[in-house]
Amino acid sequence: MTTDDEFTSRLIGFGLNEKEAQTYLHLLKYGPKTPSPLAKSLKTYREDVHRTLTSLIDKGMVRPSLDSPTTYAAVDLEAALESALKKHESELREMEVRKRELQDLARQHQFRPSDEVATFKILKSIKEVLGTALPIILSAEEEFLWLSNRQGVELDEIFGIVDAEREFIERGGQCRGIADVTYRLNDIIRHHLDIGADVRHFAGYRGSYYAIFDKKHCFSAINIDVSNLKLDEPLSMLYTNDPVYADYLTSTFELMWKNSVPAEQTIQELVKQGPPKA
Repeated sequence: MTTDDEFTSRLIGFGLNEKEAQTYLHLLKYGPKTPSPLAKSLKTYREDVHRTLTSLIDKGMVRPSLDSPTTYAAVDLEAALESALKKHESELREMEVRKRELQDLARQHQFRPSDEVATFKILKSIKEVLGTALPIILSAEEEFLWLSNRQGVELDEIFGIVDAEREFIERGGQCRGIADVTYRLNDIIRHHLDIGADVRHFAGYRGSYYAIFDKKHCFSAINIDVSNLKLDEPLSMLYTNDPVYADYLTSTFELMWKNSVPAEQTIQELVKQGPPKA
């Protein structure tokens, strides 16, 4: 691993995604830049750079100039890492608050049998997620819904979630998924389609990953921007078997489903266009 790769990997460990880490490192090494030359150096699109810079500004790691054209400079490394750490801690605290709110909401539903108490658990590694998710997929009977960013789509393929999805479909279950179908994800999304899943394309989706099984079991990501594909790799994901939370996630899914297009159509268009130019 090169020094730059190692540095980027450590930045990802602080809660940055890959593009954010590469952009911050580039500004740290080469100084302030405007979006156009930055996009050229990183071999990406200007719009993509703007989104990444906006996210880094929100994290307190990049500072824009007040003059025109706007230049963007990396904040001092020590201050930037402290800011990123505080933001991640803030997100975890927010999830703990959501967890308590959901527990309070669950207790208000008196129609639930007393022996059916909802579980809320924060999973902290790939191993924990797989150990919890795979048995649920294998025992699911009716419906599997998922909404995923790029990292979630790739992790599901690598760690066998798609194979478990295939077994679920073969048992007669219905699976629907939504993702931003890019050229990089063509083969993985094609795999989902080939096993019988109904997948749709929602352009530009960069939000969190979540999955719902049989309108009850839910997994929602806090942070899955992992740097190494190992079972003990840290991440943050909330699991619950609360139907109220499942209804909330399902309603969000259905709204996005109505505003998306068939993945097959998008894949064919991307194949015609060919791989993006470097």
